[in-house]
Amino acid sequence: MAEVGGNTQYCGRGGRRRVTTHLDLEHVALDLFTEHGYEATTVDQLALAAGMSRRTFFRYFPSKNDIAWGGFDRELERLRRWLRDCAPGLPVMDAIRQAVVACNRLEEDEIPWHRKRMALILRVPALQAHATLRYVQWRQVIADFAAPRLGQPADSLVPQAIAYAALGVAIAAHEQWLAAEHADLPALLDIALRELASGFTLPSLARVRGA
Repeated sequence: MAEVGGNTQYCGRGGRRRVTTHLDLEHVALDLFTEHGYEATTVDQLALAAGMSRRTFFRYFPSKNDIAWGGFDRELERLRRWLRDCAPGLPVMDAIRQAVVACNRLEEDEIPWHRKRMALILRVPALQAHATLRYVQWRQVIADFAAPRLGQPADSLVPQAIAYAALGVAIAAHEQWLAAEHADLPALLDIALRELASGFTLPSLARVRGA
């Protein structure tokens, strides 16, 4: 039996759920992580719940740590394209803000999954080392964009400072979003990145607290 409009199916062995896409497996895993805890959930349990073998699981994700990041590589490329295609005369920080906000606009039905995903990434100690590697990739996209606009190498101080600062305020916005059930993630990111660009002098702190 297949879900209407979805890819999840059920196999004949005990009615176990069988997945057919990376997103299906990610959703199965996020549910199990939320219910039982990340560290308490094994790859064998994930494979069983998804109706696949352990070997097949690793064809979808290299490790359990990679599941929470889902389509990160795809989203990273989306961010890179957005920055590449922005207007040449757009100020660096405006372009970064608009790109980050645009890339975090979610379909309504994806919002609950993204909340589960980000709760794992930001709150599970076992994922912090893996997150650090992903953050390096994200910062590199920002630095690679900022550097030629500033006439500097991507590994020089200012492009790297911009990349680190943008990541920091983006993480802060996500944490605020997780703390408030009905908060608007793009709005929080927009405010945080505007504050960064202004040197935190804009009169918008009240809006952040009320988001």
